[in-house]
Amino acid sequence: MDSDYLNALFSLKGKVALVTGGHRGIGKMIADALVKAGCKVYVASRTAGVQLDDRHSLTCDLASAESLQALVDDMMGLEQQLHILVNNAGYFSASILEQASPGEWGKVMDINLRAPFFLVQGLLPLLQRAATGENPARVINLGSIGGVMGPSNMAHAYGASKAGIHQLTRNLAADLAPRHITVNAIMPGYFPSDMTDGFFSAQPGLKEIILARIPRGRLGSAEDVGGLAIALCARSGAYITGTVTPLDGGVLLN
Repeated sequence: MDSDYLNALFSLKGKVALVTGGHRGIGKMIADALVKAGCKVYVASRTAGVQLDDRHSLTCDLASAESLQALVDDMMGLEQQLHILVNNAGYFSASILEQASPGEWGKVMDINLRAPFFLVQGLLPLLQRAATGENPARVINLGSIGGVMGPSNMAHAYGASKAGIHQLTRNLAADLAPRHITVNAIMPGYFPSDMTDGFFSAQPGLKEIILARIPRGRLGSAEDVGGLAIALCARSGAYITGTVTPLDGGVLLN
């Protein structure tokens, strides 16, 4: 095995990344993977800013335009370059059609769709400073299979917001490719998280039903999403842009 070749393709040593919503769930899985690949990682969430082992915590409520701008200002003051931006933070809301409220729709759209766009806009100077023709800066957006599936599961706003982030990924990829910035989306299926744990606890037997729908026969793992994130962010992914990659164990094949 040629370890030098593998390092050249997949090492992130010396890179700087920002992962929103990176304290738990898929965001934490991605942040952990980037750290292990050698990246300096900032994690932004509503949790108070503290040092977390080998990553740095920043406080931000992405539902607030003022808080989002404060995060941009913080990053501008902390770093001269940003090689990787992972727009992972999300908000889930579900209700029967008759009970859906404008306030909940607005919150879902603000966090899941508006915030990723304006973070890219605000952090563009840092991304451009990190970008080169051979090794571009990277943006990864977190979509969802809920953005392409027909059944709503009563999450109308959530599904619409994720469909929107898939299209926004393509639009930004086309706009930013000439600036040496790639933009891709990961479209997860069922992964362990506080949300899925809550569903499984509230509805006995639901986990078995979900697993039966997954051709691979299991939930996604940290290695699954972390490995894909590394591949997209390292030299291995320098020629990939505008993709929306299902990471669902085959659910969408059904």
